[in-house]
Amino acid sequence: MYKHFFRCLLAVLISAGIGLSAGAAPPPVTYPSAGTGGTEQAMPSLAPMLERVTPAVVNISTESRIVTRRNPLLDDPFFRRFFDIPDIPRERRTQSLGSGVVVDARNGYVVTNHHVIEGAETITVTLRDGRQLKAKFIGSDPETDIAVIQVPATNLAVLTLADSDALRVGDFVVAIGNPFGLGQTVTSGIVSALGRSGLGIQGYENFIQTDASINPGNSGGALVNLRGELVGINTAILAPSGGNVGIGFAIPSNMVRQLLEQLVRYGAIKRGRLGVTVQDLTPELSNAFSLEPQQGAVIAQVTPNSAADRAGLKAGDVVTVINDKPIHSSNELRNIIGLLPVGETVNLTILRAGKPMTIKTVVGAFTPASVTGKTINPRLAGAVFKEIGPGSPGYGQVEGVLVDKVERGSPAERVGLRRNDVIIGVNRQAVNDPQVLQQLVTKGSPLLLNIQRGDTALLLVIE
Repeated sequence: MYKHFFRCLLAVLISAGIGLSAGAAPPPVTYPSAGTGGTEQAMPSLAPMLERVTPAVVNISTESRIVTRRNPLLDDPFFRRFFDIPDIPRERRTQSLGSGVVVDARNGYVVTNHHVIEGAETITVTLRDGRQLKAKFIGSDPETDIAVIQVPATNLAVLTLADSDALRVGDFVVAIGNPFGLGQTVTSGIVSALGRSGLGIQGYENFIQTDASINPGNSGGALVNLRGELVGINTAILAPSGGNVGIGFAIPSNMVRQLLEQLVRYGAIKRGRLGVTVQDLTPELSNAFSLEPQQGAVIAQVTPNSAADRAGLKAGDVVTVINDKPIHSSNELRNIIGLLPVGETVNLTILRAGKPMTIKTVVGAFTPASVTGKTINPRLAGAVFKEIGPGSPGYGQVEGVLVDKVERGSPAERVGLRRNDVIIGVNRQAVNDPQVLQQLVTKGSPLLLNIQRGDTALLLVIE
């Protein structure tokens, strides 16, 4: 029934003269119709559009080296001989598969997911025509799971980026990628939802949700509309049973467009910040502020000397619009600001004491906030705690406060803190910046620190 509806809709589109390409509509493929004596009858098909689009979607294979950890006793030759333990190599090679999209044919730039090429020593791109090209890593952003690589620019097909803000729930889309290493595969579906966030997949989330089949290996592939324009980069699936259940997610093309220039220029994203801590405007907060029920983000805290502080923003202000875009949640505000480059002008519409105001400010550079252990608790003296930012251990992977320095022989070292530890909780309460850490760490009761140390989670009790 679904396929019948899809074919009927395409037939209506074709008969109405609506094309599948940005220019003139391509002629529908014709097939002999059974029972008509061989008379050719027009049949709707996505084949003409896909013939143009699929050469721009590439397969990506990577090879990485993983150093395995083991008990130090295993490095002792005498110990291995005594217990007849073979000398197992501490390194092993791993391979992975994914997909990518050519977005700049002249320079050979290919967009994919960060997790597809993360840690790769060699990256090989296979084109639709069978050519295999060695790729050069250009830059990536783990917070949005976007990466850019470069291949020799010779006779490359390219996809045009569409305006993903124009997408509507119910629009037909096609996913193209390399699932399970089978080779290029095409699946179709519709846009199931827009603006999905809070999934914990990556730091900045504004996903397109689709029921087009997306499976392992599709990551980094293309989600296109019926005109063959790129509307998203396939990135994840919701798979409780480990397989596709019709809930896939793609990063919108407008987000990709915002990140592409910085990744090419700097190799990373230079994120700006306003200097505010925000939370959703709940019905309870609306009542507390004597506001009519509405959506927005409440400013809970303003960082001193930040861009927000200089612009006059205050705790309790409710942000409803940023740069003419309505704000429905704190996560949406964070996404918009986090994707703006440093120096960008921002116009905010806020409610203060129920009255609308417009405030203009400039996105400031990210300067990690820090606090010394001595100022918050004598037992932590000798340590410096810093906000996690670009280039910091755990950036884009864990939320917490980084232990930036620990002086040798200091109280902080004696209680067990180590440099590059990430404190993610204090006394069973989450920590996400040094100010919160300072509020939670008291001078009285014992401290229970929840720490991420490399790949290991541990609890540290400080009496």
